[in-house]
Amino acid sequence: MNEEDRTDRSVLSDFIVVKAHENGVSVIGLTRGHETRFAHSEKLDAGEVWIAQFTEFTSAMKIRGRATILTAHGTLESGRSENETG
Repeated sequence: MNEEDRTDRSVLSDFIVVKAHENGVSVIGLTRGHETRFAHSEKLDAGEVWIAQFTEFTSAMKIRGRATILTAHGTLESGRSENETG
């Protein structure tokens, strides 16, 4: 297997799972390349789950709102907790 095949397989096998804890959680995909651009956006309501895959065109994702994000690297919480102010 050459280096390019290993890179493609690695990029195409990365998934994330986003579970919204409130209405209006945004998931925004950003493109690869010379300029970073918005590629796709999705709004989730409380309890909805979005499963997304990184591709040769999507290099980053932005999550806005309270959500749990599951990745191969661990679990993250986005947004402010109910106890935070400001």
